[in-house]
Amino acid sequence: MDDAARAREAAHEALADVEPDQLRDALERRILDAAVTPGVLALVTARAVDPEVNPDAVVDRAAGVQLIYEGLRLTRSVAHEEPWVTAPARETDIDADMDVLTADVLVSRGFSLLACTDAAAAAVEVVRAFGRDQTVRDREGTDPAAATALDRNLEIDALELAVVAGTTAVGGEPPEELLTYARELAADYDGEFPPPGRALPDATVDRIADISDRAVSATDR
Repeated sequence: MDDAARAREAAHEALADVEPDQLRDALERRILDAAVTPGVLALVTARAVDPEVNPDAVVDRAAGVQLIYEGLRLTRSVAHEEPWVTAPARETDIDADMDVLTADVLVSRGFSLLACTDAAAAAVEVVRAFGRDQTVRDREGTDPAAATALDRNLEIDALELAVVAGTTAVGGEPPEELLTYARELAADYDGEFPPPGRALPDATVDRIADISDRAVSATDR
């Protein structure tokens, strides 16, 4: 099983007991159509730092990262579209309400997977940063370029969380250079991750391994 399939399956499993069925179906559709770049990066990072790591020891963290990102991404979309204002039809209102509920469940399930890990604090900070960014974005007078930059912070923060989750899964802390690399990856995607089926450049594992090896060497001096 490749990393994308593994991350997606773990996310599905984390949602398997959600009720009612209509809500679970909505959640599963979101994951089926999602770009799983954050979840994949968590797996890739753990393997790059420790090539012997068992993927099963990391997959729940990858799912947690993915669910938090997908929930916040949906929240951002609903907030920008303001469906209750622009389309007052009752059916549209119900769809928007379902999106909000879906987003809440995605984020909460993601938190539950990371709550007892060393990535928990980073996960909390991602959500706090998202709230701050969207509050600033919605202020009157925010120019379009600034609003776009604030929106893109979510992708940056999600990939930073992914490398934290992956590195701490094998007993380490990500060096600053690795966090910088995560930010560079997010910038390369220009605010939107690849569609399902593609996730990360082939050289990502080698780059993360190199950064981690140099960080360890510097510590051992």
